[in-house]
Amino acid sequence: MINLEVPKKAGALINQAYQAAAEVFRPISRKYDRAEHTYPAELDMFAALLDGLNSSGEGGAGAAGVRRSTPDTKRGNRNGANLNVVLGTIEMCWGDVGLLLSMPRQGLGNAAISSVATDEQLERFSGLWAAMAITEPDCGSDSAAITTTAVPDGDDYVLNGEKIFVTSGQRADAVVVWATLDRSKGRAAIKSFVVEKGTPGFEVVRVEHKLGIRASDTAVLRFENCRVPRENLLGTPDIDTAKGFAGVMQTFDNTRPLVAAMAVGVARAALDETRRILASAGVKIDYDHPPQHPSAATWLALEADFESAYLLTLESAWMADNRKPNSLQASMAKAKAGRTVVDVTLKCVELAGVYGYTEESLLEKWARDAKILDIFEGTQQIQQLIVARRVLGKTSAQLK
Repeated sequence: MINLEVPKKAGALINQAYQAAAEVFRPISRKYDRAEHTYPAELDMFAALLDGLNSSGEGGAGAAGVRRSTPDTKRGNRNGANLNVVLGTIEMCWGDVGLLLSMPRQGLGNAAISSVATDEQLERFSGLWAAMAITEPDCGSDSAAITTTAVPDGDDYVLNGEKIFVTSGQRADAVVVWATLDRSKGRAAIKSFVVEKGTPGFEVVRVEHKLGIRASDTAVLRFENCRVPRENLLGTPDIDTAKGFAGVMQTFDNTRPLVAAMAVGVARAALDETRRILASAGVKIDYDHPPQHPSAATWLALEADFESAYLLTLESAWMADNRKPNSLQASMAKAKAGRTVVDVTLKCVELAGVYGYTEESLLEKWARDAKILDIFEGTQQIQQLIVARRVLGKTSAQLK
């Protein structure tokens, strides 16, 4: 049974993450929102700290993986790296989600490597900052429709295709690219490859201007006869049509709780700031008595929604730590948190009035940042579809 109290041993990590969010992220949040595409040099000081936390097995506010192994029945319940990453991410995104996404060596591609790489690959790619490249101009939420190809040729695979909306695509050292070995074999032929910057045929086409998370770069990448060593394929090269592409999809078991944690952190930031604004206007939040002011009632309803997203996020990470299949819970957490953060931030802007709509506070920025958290790593609609399939026991062919 999961215990949803924050484990005591995570206290130091949470405190460190909060201090970083409050003392570094918050003060420069508006600066890098305005200076889009400028790398936040202040983040370099945190890279070594997070590397140390992740290598120690305690986890940090970065990318960890869902490593599957035989459960140790004598060990009992375990609060491990996945839960710590989620807790740290919540605190850091209370400061700024765009800055967290800009952290060196903490890309979503790192989560993919951690989840499905062999032990040899984990060692070889240690210290690499990896982005994740899935979406294409004609392929969004349906990742099975990927057209980027990987053709074996001697000791290499030759990649051809284009990827869009790649977070940290310009700044990262490498990109985990989803490509198909054989389009005629459908989902089962989709594999992921680690492609390092500087590889001939790998080009950053442009960096996008965006509504939110402006501190983070979002790039368009092109691969033209790009030769990638065979040993850079993550997982097995075998095409198992019975298994489908469960191997690469396992990545999402980790990254979806991580994105849910980002959403939870932004939502909590908005609630905290709105409560402060309401208090300054004489509106009291009272848990013991029915609220006398409509704004207080609205705030309490938003907080209840936030709490459910928070608990679902913790559950999905806890299940990964305890080697329990968490695909359903990961999608539930991502769906709930993604929708909640959009609702919470927009309603907080409304509750704060003119102050919430100007640059005098960060509320308007959080409202812009929130939308992407309901979109990337699988849209709201896709998450609901996955949940429905799991609950009803339907395949993707039976329920579209």
